[in-house]
Amino acid sequence: MRFECSQLIIERIDPLVQPGIAPSAHLHQVAGGNSFNVTMDPSNHDPPSLSTCTSCTYADDFSNYWTASLFFKAKNGSFHLVPQATNLGLKGKNGGLTVYYNSPYDGKTKVTAFKPGFRMVVGDPTLRSAKAEQKQLCHRCEANMQQNPFGGAPCTGSDTAALPTGICAGGIRATITFPTCWDGVNLDTPDHKSHVAYPSSGSYESTGPCPSTHPVHLPQVMYEVIWDTRQFNDKSIWPTDGTNPLVYSMGDGTGYGWHGDYLFGWKGNALQTAMDERCAGDACAKMKTQTAEEANACMITKAHVNEPLSGWLPSLPGNMPVTYS
Repeated sequence: MRFECSQLIIERIDPLVQPGIAPSAHLHQVAGGNSFNVTMDPSNHDPPSLSTCTSCTYADDFSNYWTASLFFKAKNGSFHLVPQATNLGLKGKNGGLTVYYNSPYDGKTKVTAFKPGFRMVVGDPTLRSAKAEQKQLCHRCEANMQQNPFGGAPCTGSDTAALPTGICAGGIRATITFPTCWDGVNLDTPDHKSHVAYPSSGSYESTGPCPSTHPVHLPQVMYEVIWDTRQFNDKSIWPTDGTNPLVYSMGDGTGYGWHGDYLFGWKGNALQTAMDERCAGDACAKMKTQTAEEANACMITKAHVNEPLSGWLPSLPGNMPVTYS
C-alpha cells in the first residue's frame, strides 16, 4: 500500500516522547486523524472514535504519522520552513508525507496488523554522527522532480543517512522505515522502541526472519517526505562558513537525527483486511478512500502552541541551537 497523508498541522507537541507538554522541545509536521493532541493517553485515546476526519487517502485510517520539520538557514542567520512536494505518481495533497504498508513479497508470511494502542518511534533526534540508530533512515538528492533516473529502493545506492550538502534540483526524498517484528505482548515500551525489532537477517521484503524475542511479523510502515528545496537553490543566500544550510527542527545540521513517530489508529479490522487482501497502491476493492480535496480539508486549525512559523524566522522554533557534532 502506498498512499498520501496531507498535513494535519505543524506544531511543537509530541504525545509519545513528551506527553502532556506544550510546547515540546522541537517542531513536528503531523498527518492523519484530527484527534491528535498533546497527551493521547493510550488507556483512553481511541483515534477512530475520537477523530472526525483523516488527512489520509484511506478513509478508515485515523493513525497519526509525524516527523521533524526541515528548515533552510540563510547566510544572514534567519530560518525558513522547507515545503513538501507531492510524491511521484500520487494525486497532490497539502504537504504531508507518503505512507507505505508493505507485506513480505512471498505472499505466504502471515502479517499481523497493529493492535489498538500500538505506538513506536524510530531514530534519535540527538544524533549528529553515523550510528546504528540510522538503520533504514536515509536521504536521496533527486536530480529532478520526475525522479529520473530512479535511484532504486530506499536507502540504497547513493542515499545517505546525512542530509545532502549540495544543490538538489528535484528536492530531497527523506525515508523512514520502521521495524517489522513485534514481541507480541507490549503495545509500547518506555523508549517506544524495545517492543519492536528489525529482521534478524536479510530484508523484510524477502521474508527475513524475525528474531525469537520478537516473533510476530508486522506490516512494514515506511514514510517518504519530498522536501521541496528548489526555492533555496540560490547559493548566494547560503551560509558563507561552509555549513549545510538545511537544518532539522531539533537543531540538527547533519541529518543524522532524522526520526519518525507512529501511532496506530485504523478503524476496526480495516488494516488486517488490507494486509490479507494484499492491497496495493492508493485504492483497494474492500477499502474506503477519499479524494485529495477531502483529505486536504482535514486540518487542525487551532494549534496547541501559538508561535510564528511562516516566512523568515530569527531562530528555530523553541530557539533550538543548530549543532553539527
